[in-house]
Amino acid sequence: MDIRTQNRLPFHRLPVFPVLLAQLVVLLLAAVVLWQWRDGVAGYSGLCGGLVAWVPNMYFAHKAFRFSGARAAQAIVRSFYAGEMGKMILTAVLFALTFAGVKPLDAPAVFGVFLLTQAVSWFAPLLMRTRFSKP
Repeated sequence: MDIRTQNRLPFHRLPVFPVLLAQLVVLLLAAVVLWQWRDGVAGYSGLCGGLVAWVPNMYFAHKAFRFSGARAAQAIVRSFYAGEMGKMILTAVLFALTFAGVKPLDAPAVFGVFLLTQAVSWFAPLLMRTRFSKP
């Protein structure tokens, strides 16, 4: 098999899928809480902030997990670097679009839900524990 051949799993079978799903749940819950607790502007601002974190993470997962197997080690490393660079660029572009295009906007809600969504990644080992502990 050629190392360039993509040995792709369905997206829901990727090891990072539970983390992405948890991020989506957290960002939606945070947006609903802000909507109820403060107002509609804070709710959709929080939703925008969460999406600014979640969409680039989806892109990274798509890019980073394209290849598998020991023979594709160089392709895996290249795809991780490309995915991380694309994630940073996409995050910057989404922040720029959010602050330029969404009016009125509650900036603390945007940054708060962004950071909360990113914080879910800190607990990734707990979310992925069952997959790696099985023989």
